[in-house]
Amino acid sequence: MKPDIGRSVHYVAYGTPGGEYPAGAHRAAFITEVADNERVGLCVLNPTGQFFNRDVPYDPTAACPGTWHWPEWAE
Repeated sequence: MKPDIGRSVHYVAYGTPGGEYPAGAHRAAFITEVADNERVGLCVLNPTGQFFNRDVPYDPTAACPGTWHWPEWAE
């Protein structure tokens, strides 16, 4: 798939320093800008608010914090 503005993706969170939210948690996000097929800008939706992050790299393994990937299929 090709990233496009407005598409729903998942962001892999860094977590919080106090551990309230663990590293590696997947968060809902929307693409706000496309740099190329690997890097995008995101609006990330967290349980306590949202933040904007630019130049976020793609990680198809969905394992590396600070990256985005396409949502997994639920059965």
